Amino acid sequence: MGNPKNPERLSCADCHQLNCYRRDKQFPSFCLSITSRGDTDINTEIAKAKASYTEEGPDRRMALAAAEIEGIYYGKLTRAEEIIAFAKRIGARKIGIATCIGLMEETRIFTQILKTKGLESYSVICKVGSLDKTEIGVLPEHKVQQGCHEALCNPILQARLLNQAGTDLNVIVGLCVGHDSLFIKYSDAPVTTLITKDRVLGHNPAAALYTSGFYYKRLLLEDKE
Repeated sequence: MGNPKNPERLSCADCHQLNCYRRDKQFPSFCLSITSRGDTDINTEIAKAKASYTEEGPDRRMALAAAEIEGIYYGKLTRAEEIIAFAKRIGARKIGIATCIGLMEETRIFTQILKTKGLESYSVICKVGSLDKTEIGVLPEHKVQQGCHEALCNPILQARLLNQAGTDLNVIVGLCVGHDSLFIKYSDAPVTTLITKDRVLGHNPAAALYTSGFYYKRLLLEDKE
């Protein structure tokens, strides 16, 4: 029989009550909605978050817009349509698109959709700047195709160019893992995602979770040191 987990290390993935949603069950003793961790008082943190949602400003506008879209269009709108509805509710007129080079056709379609819906778009491809990967220390053997110029994905420049363009809302279209993190870090405008890249699963990363008991059972095997 394994050792019980330290309650201080338990988090939402360890909970099977989900009482925070409907309050029709019981909160477990380790629930992050009711227990403080370390020096952080959870009631104070909840109050701070609530203030962000109730005080006039961009956080309140985005929170209200997101909740309205969920409530009114639940299960009715595609992700692309939800982004458009969200943009209009927060007053975003110029939509920045940070796109992967491998999804340029999808980006072109999305720009047409935005135009049809009365929104302006401005897109920046991941290979902007055309810096060879070796210029930042990537080993030649770590290129996808060796022996030629292979441009580095440049999410920092993507973000800075969209900042310069004055976009109101930025949309990620298939940026790689990590590149999306850097883009979000450097983006001045709020960021949402249209497509999450998964080259193996046709950009449906959840499929690996659904099939982890069979096809992708390697996901549940411990890595050897």
